Amino acid sequence: MSTPPPPYWLPPPAQQASAEPVLNGFALASLLVGLLCLPPLGVVFAVVALVQIARKGERGRALAITGLVVSLAMTAALVLVADRVGERLFGRLDTVEQYEDVEGELTAMDEMRRGECFNVPGGDLLAERPFIYKTACTEPHEGEVTSSTRLAGGAFPGTPELRRTAVDACWKAQDAYAMDTWALPPYAEMFYFVPTPESWSGGDRRLLCVIGTAEQEHRGSLRKDATMLTPEQVSFLRVMNEADLALGGQPEEEIDEALPRYREWAVAVDRALGVEAGLLDGVRERPELAGPAGAQLKGVEAARAGWQRAARATKPAEFQTAWDEASAAQSVETEKVLRGAYGLSMTVPEWLAGESDGSDGDPEDSAVEDSAP
Repeated sequence: MSTPPPPYWLPPPAQQASAEPVLNGFALASLLVGLLCLPPLGVVFAVVALVQIARKGERGRALAITGLVVSLAMTAALVLVADRVGERLFGRLDTVEQYEDVEGELTAMDEMRRGECFNVPGGDLLAERPFIYKTACTEPHEGEVTSSTRLAGGAFPGTPELRRTAVDACWKAQDAYAMDTWALPPYAEMFYFVPTPESWSGGDRRLLCVIGTAEQEHRGSLRKDATMLTPEQVSFLRVMNEADLALGGQPEEEIDEALPRYREWAVAVDRALGVEAGLLDGVRERPELAGPAGAQLKGVEAARAGWQRAARATKPAEFQTAWDEASAAQSVETEKVLRGAYGLSMTVPEWLAGESDGSDGDPEDSAVEDSAP
């Protein structure tokens, strides 16, 4: 009797042996979720995908690793942003709680207008974008708005350029608002608030020019514009303020570093003094002004001669000599008498007191305060 052949089993069909493993769904989800909506959930999906792929032999390991890396990076970025936003938010809230007794009504900076007065927490007018509490100018206040304007749009001009624009605009605004600059109290200073790079990107274009009086308790408006003065006073003050602005336009560099710019400055000063000379010559016929106007005119003409020599200087030392002569030609006492003849303040400002020349009397150096970042 023959032995039956042993049983044997056929191999599985060929198509089953060569079937491709399926793609793990969590691997793809980890990348999409981490990149587009919820990074922490993307990390969870990536870990689940790696475990399932190892256990089931599914495809998508590289995709899961990529999803894990992307989700971790996006989670870190999200945490960093949230931390900064939270820090600023809670910092602002702390400020509000700390100074909730500030007198006035909390008002957006965009809503402040020329002639309005306000307080700020702690009297800090150097804060970048302070909380503003509008109050009546008859009450104690720390700031008075001389101008509220919107800057031109476009790309952020850069902090130095924005500062130059603000300083120029706000000095002019202050001179138009408080025309008799000698009548301002010694603690009054010019401040401005400009957009930061971050607020600029969000559409902020507000330039707020302010007379700050935070150094002492102050009541009452400092406004003394063209509507409050005689036509003769207005004409005189406009010319004198323009001359002061020209003198305050001294270049920031040393003379030997920027002689051409100094020569341009000398031309601008001479031009402004020429306008002043024309006004003084025209009022010498008036008995009450003849003497003071004549004395001032004599000094102005002598100063112009010095500035004209400075404008032609070819060497720094030559410019300095001409500048010194031009500055010494004008007397603060002479201008004081002339202002008195016009019925204006005769109180010499601190930035001019004791100065017989204008070389060190730049009002921008002594009064301007920079609130830009």
